[in-house]
Amino acid sequence: MIDLFSAPQAARLRIIAIEGGHGIRRRLMSMGLHKNDLVEIDSRSILGGPVLIRNLSSDTSVAVGRGIAHNIMVEVVERK
Repeated sequence: MIDLFSAPQAARLRIIAIEGGHGIRRRLMSMGLHKNDLVEIDSRSILGGPVLIRNLSSDTSVAVGRGIAHNIMVEVVERK
């Protein structure tokens, strides 16, 4: 289990847990990111900007900040 920010870009990932307080979990759920969703990292900014995530379960894309990406715990399901 690793955090989303440290996960490889060319892999399918499953969200295992969302760490942090109730506010972070509620914000991510409103953005369409839930436990057990399959996601991929579309892009990651070099200078510390947001991480663009594609949710394969709902076919949506969202951008989350670097700090929030460290709170999303994932496991690698499949490497491309």
